[in-house]
Amino acid sequence: MTATKSRRERHEATRGQTRRILLESAFQEIYRGGFQGTAMDRIIAKAAVTKGALYHYFASKEALGYAILDEVIAEATRQKWIRPLVESRNPIDTLIEVVQSTSVLPEHVENGCPLNNLAQEMSPVDEGFRQRTARLFQDWRDAIASALRRGQTGGQVRADLDAGETATFLVAVYEGYISLAKNAQDPEMLKSGLGTIAKYLESLRAG
Repeated sequence: MTATKSRRERHEATRGQTRRILLESAFQEIYRGGFQGTAMDRIIAKAAVTKGALYHYFASKEALGYAILDEVIAEATRQKWIRPLVESRNPIDTLIEVVQSTSVLPEHVENGCPLNNLAQEMSPVDEGFRQRTARLFQDWRDAIASALRRGQTGGQVRADLDAGETATFLVAVYEGYISLAKNAQDPEMLKSGLGTIAKYLESLRAG
C-alpha cells in the first residue's frame, strides 16, 4: 500500500508539474504575441510536450486561455496587489510601495500588462475572457477600496475620500500609463508615470 501510494503521489506530482509548465509556456507566448496570434504548436514546442499532453490538460485553446487568467494572472494579481493590501498596516505606504515596485525593464514595457492585454484583445470577441478579466479587475479594485476604508477608520486616509471611486481611478491611471509606455516603447514614460501616481497617493493621507 505504501509503495502504491508513493507511485501514485509521484505520478500526480509529475502531472501537476507538466500542467504548470504548459501554463507558464503558454502565458509567455501569449504575453508576447497575443492570444489570437499565438499558435498552439508554438506553445507545445516551448513546453517541450506532445500535442496529446497539451489536449489532455486543456480541451481547447480557449480552455488554456481561461486557465492562464484563472491561475497565472490571478495569482500574480494576488501576489502584487491583494495580499500586500490585506496585510497592510498603512494602505498609502503599501500602495506606493506596490506602484514603485512595477518593473520598468524594456522587455516588460514592450509587452505591457498581461491582464489588460487580454482584456483589450479578447473581451469584444469572447464572453469567457470578458467575464474573467472583469472579475480580476473587480478583485483588484475591491482590494484597494477595502484597504483605503480601513485606512479611513484608522485615521491614515482622508475621510472625505470615496474609496470605491479612488480605487477605480488608481487602476485606470496605472493601466493607462502602462499602455502609453507600451505604445511609445519608452521605459522613462512609465517611470515618470509611476512617480506621478506615487505623488497622488501621498495626497490621500489624512492631514
